[in-house]
Amino acid sequence: MKEETQAVLLRMFIGEKDKCDGQTLYEYIVQYLARNHYAGVTVLRGIAGFGKASKVHTANILELSTDEPIIIEIVDTQEKIEEFKAAYDTWKVSGSALITEEKIKVIQYGHKK
Repeated sequence: MKEETQAVLLRMFIGEKDKCDGQTLYEYIVQYLARNHYAGVTVLRGIAGFGKASKVHTANILELSTDEPIIIEIVDTQEKIEEFKAAYDTWKVSGSALITEEKIKVIQYGHKK
């Protein structure tokens, strides 16, 4: 069975050390999304990257302190993505985030559960 729908992909670029409420930000986000029944989320750890300040972050094992780049991809309806952004705006977050958003076509294979 194949089903096609329209959705939104929100992609967040953060640092591994970013926190919210005493917890790593990416874990906080995943738990929030699970509690609120979002369609899907994936957290990816980057090997290297830099942002606006051009400070390179790497996964170099020789460094004692790392702040590897983290990418969080959230897929859901436009309404759910807007709800997430509104909630995120109220959180006390240490660190900064860059967010991109795009409309996508979701092609889902398999049986519905």
